[in-house]
Amino acid sequence: MSLLANTVRRAPSSLQLSTRNLSTTSVRLAETAPAASRYVRKTAVPARAKPTAYSRPATFNSASTAASRARPAPASRPLVDEFPEDLPLPSEPLIDDYAHLSAPPSAKVSPPLNELPNENYEPLPSATASARVGGKLAGEAPMGLDWSTSFSGLSEKPFAKEAADELLKPLAPEDVEIKPDGLLYLPEIKYRRTLNAAFGPGGWGLAPRGETDVGPRIVSREWGLVCLGRLVSVARGEQEYFDPSGIATATEACKSNALMRCCKDLGIASELWDPAFIRDFKKQHCIEVFVEHAVKKNKKKLWRKKNSDKFEYPWKEL
Repeated sequence: MSLLANTVRRAPSSLQLSTRNLSTTSVRLAETAPAASRYVRKTAVPARAKPTAYSRPATFNSASTAASRARPAPASRPLVDEFPEDLPLPSEPLIDDYAHLSAPPSAKVSPPLNELPNENYEPLPSATASARVGGKLAGEAPMGLDWSTSFSGLSEKPFAKEAADELLKPLAPEDVEIKPDGLLYLPEIKYRRTLNAAFGPGGWGLAPRGETDVGPRIVSREWGLVCLGRLVSVARGEQEYFDPSGIATATEACKSNALMRCCKDLGIASELWDPAFIRDFKKQHCIEVFVEHAVKKNKKKLWRKKNSDKFEYPWKEL
């Protein structure tokens, strides 16, 4: 009991000690903090207006809304007539009508049309029709045929014997050439010389029969051979190309190819399509030799004429 009593007695003193310590600390902090100045508003605060609740009108009138939005039109400015009422008349006399001084018309004026024309109706002569002589205007150049579509003169009649002899002349062995792969051919200049000998220079020509067809790797176009004003043959020439810059050259080469094919119908160098002639010509005038590539060292057989020179670089005959 004595221990409990001592504890109860000491409790107020400990509480008082803590209170004293806190009060002492607060007093010290209050002494160090500076006194803050109080702000006082000098002007009166305006009173706030009470918010009014929004009330939707019961009905909507478009006419009243449009009238409320319409603006009053500005007053129009007064019109002022800046010109005098009486304009002065020109001092010079007015230009008279000189129509009565013109020459009378040379042609008779046609009467008004009272009835529809019948089979006896004759139209009035026109200046173009009266100037035509034989269906052509005076001084008009004669118009030729459109050879892109015309077949005029085709198989109409044979050519003269002199022209036929030149066209059907046998080939000379020295004119025929052979490619390394064994294909016989006649140079293009030989075809042109034969046509000049048969029809004369200017007596024949090639007429295009369509547009140039340019494919991914080949160019082709149809041409027609016209001799002495008659269509003789139609053929399509073709030529390969490997670069777009070579299309122009290939277009000209396909024209030469079409000329060679058209001349076949005239009998020029027709032996080159005869298998018997090809075998005999190769046997008599050509030779097949073994050659070796100078760089790749591969060997193959190539054709050449017997009287021609040997193969040159990069090929070497064995």
